Amino acid sequence: MIEIRDRLTAKPVYLDHAATSPLRPVSRDALAAHADLVGNPAALHGAGRAARALLEDAREELAALLGARPDEVVFTSGGSEADAAAVWGSATRWAADRPGIVISGLEHPAVQSAQALLGPRVQQTGLDEGGHVIIDDAIRLLAGHPAGPVGLVSVMLVNSEVGTVQPVADIAEVTHRAGGWFHTDAVQAFGHYPVNFAELDADLLSVSAHKIGGPVGIGALLVRRGLSLPPYGLGGKQEGGIRSGTQPTVLAAGFAAAARQTVDGRSQESERLAGLKAQIIAAARQIPGTRLNGTGPASPAIINIGFAGASADDVTFLLDQQQIWCSTGSACRAGVHGPSEVLLAMGRDDRAAREGVRISLGWTTTQADVDRLIAELPSAVAGARRVPR
Repeated sequence: MIEIRDRLTAKPVYLDHAATSPLRPVSRDALAAHADLVGNPAALHGAGRAARALLEDAREELAALLGARPDEVVFTSGGSEADAAAVWGSATRWAADRPGIVISGLEHPAVQSAQALLGPRVQQTGLDEGGHVIIDDAIRLLAGHPAGPVGLVSVMLVNSEVGTVQPVADIAEVTHRAGGWFHTDAVQAFGHYPVNFAELDADLLSVSAHKIGGPVGIGALLVRRGLSLPPYGLGGKQEGGIRSGTQPTVLAAGFAAAARQTVDGRSQESERLAGLKAQIIAAARQIPGTRLNGTGPASPAIINIGFAGASADDVTFLLDQQQIWCSTGSACRAGVHGPSEVLLAMGRDDRAAREGVRISLGWTTTQADVDRLIAELPSAVAGARRVPR
């Protein structure tokens, strides 16, 4: 156990990379190098041309890293907007001919919110207990969706809460056979798992900069060439007419720099994080009543553990008192207190769905960070179990 004096002087341990990852120095350098750039990339004068050149360089870099063509990269404000653009654009495009939409219980709120607004047009596939989409369920909905033919299937590549990897290439194949478009949210996959737009056979794919150590405020939606995705807002028809507004040129440069470093080091970094993840799981399993949420193929960076009789809110609060920062689930559900919708979709009961603690690793995570967590976790769980529920 760490002594009290050590606790007071210890450096905070950040284990919430799935929510946002610290800015990489290479990205910070790119932002600083271009911070004084003033041209609007739509302008025809010299300053505008310089801004356009920087923007297109970033677009080409991201396209190359993601197995896409430059004209398939549409810059957005982040992953949430990219998801929303994919879903709402598809829903608009196919409203008359293919009104059905299929999503999984793993999806980001930007995708799941379509169910509340579009009603029976949106149907959800089942998940197995390990946190994987049941493909036969998707096939069943593609064959007999209650709203009619399916225009869009959206299944994320790596889940942000439990880290499970989904068989998206297989789901894309059955979707295309049925005549629909396939979208995948690759926000949590990018940097930890191979993401190749062409090889995944997706029509639409979402990524975000700040999850890989790039700047907050920029992401991208990859849109397959030839796809007629309607715009989802009014304005000047930038970004191929899909996303209006002056493009954040400097943020794009920071995004591209972070992406290059992330992809170049992905294999080695994934191996390093997998080793740290294994240590955390092994230590957690020494605590009675531990349950690992999510089995099978999974991200090396995300761990979701439930401790029977210990609320995740209480566990994370007690860890926070020791300056160890992790979370209870998706940051995009921040402020929403209740059971995890993902864990409920995996078949957990209400109580177990309130016990999932998410620990997410990233480029700043060290062995010392993991050692601190392992040292403090048993007492945090024990303390949480003493709280009346």
